[in-house]
Amino acid sequence: MQSIPKRSRSPRGSGELLAEEIISSATELLVEHGDDAAVSIRAVASRVGVTPPSIYLHFADKDALLDAVCARYFEQLDGEFAAVAAGLDDPLERALQLGMAYVRFAMSTPVLYRIAFRQSEPGLSKVDEVLSASAFTRIAATVGELADEGFFPESDVGEVVLELWAAAHGVASLMLAKPELSWGPDLRLAETLLRSVCLGRTTLGMLGLDLRCDEARSWLGALRRVQP
Repeated sequence: MQSIPKRSRSPRGSGELLAEEIISSATELLVEHGDDAAVSIRAVASRVGVTPPSIYLHFADKDALLDAVCARYFEQLDGEFAAVAAGLDDPLERALQLGMAYVRFAMSTPVLYRIAFRQSEPGLSKVDEVLSASAFTRIAATVGELADEGFFPESDVGEVVLELWAAAHGVASLMLAKPELSWGPDLRLAETLLRSVCLGRTTLGMLGLDLRCDEARSWLGALRRVQP
């Protein structure tokens, strides 16, 4: 289980700093206990060193506080995306590495990953705002570059982003749920899956999404015959 460094207490009366400390303390409780049952307003207030009413000045209830914790999580994910994308000019390789960064981040923060994707009430939340403004717009931009190169129509960008996200999310969730399976060293099977999704989707984009299995077999057979 990952550890979160302790924060020093913020000066009383500094509202923005106190809100940050509240979020960090709630995150610490989540990581320490493994679920959100331990994250009560009273427990967070005790951890921060303030009274419960002080928490309510910043967050309407526990759900709003957890929403802020999740938003912070996705901001950190965007930082991971930015780091891995730096210097990768090839959008196809970048798409693969963004997917792998997603999986690695999930594996390193399992408790927060599960909480971040918990079922929430309908309506725009802080998490939704972060998703639309940072981490996943980075994936969309990369997929858009692939569309510009002709790998698939520009109209397919939204679908391709969801497909890549679904693949990364699915393999990360399965690896967390079934860590005893043979995933290979350094997430080898996860990388094989994401590479298959990236390369397969770009190939389908050029050959047609309605490509039948027999047509794919004929195309692959012709490709083998022309290889030296």
